[in-house]
Amino acid sequence: MDRPKSPRIQDVSWGRIEVEGYEEPFKDAKLFPGGARGWDWSETGTGHEAGIQPADVQELLDEGAEAVVLSCGMEGRLQIDQETLRMLEERDIEVHVLETKAAVERYNSLREDIPVGGLFHYTC
Repeated sequence: MDRPKSPRIQDVSWGRIEVEGYEEPFKDAKLFPGGARGWDWSETGTGHEAGIQPADVQELLDEGAEAVVLSCGMEGRLQIDQETLRMLEERDIEVHVLETKAAVERYNSLREDIPVGGLFHYTC
């Protein structure tokens, strides 16, 4: 059975991400095998200081991601909650934590070979 491929990121700039197959750009985005959606931090309590929360990553895993790319923002200000990293390690999920432009490059490369999910922050 063919697994859905993760959508390709076409372009990024400050506060804007363009994803293949989506007419409107996202401000912050969750990408996963077969789809993408806006990333609303208030859903899970994510914030610059609080960091990326386990629930944000869980959604990517629920959608079939076997690797995860986490962007820390264009200037690296978004933290990662330690519980999020612990959860990924316990599940033996490949994780890449990078500033946004490097995260996009890694995600687009990984999506060619494996089901990958990503959380992308496009400002600070």
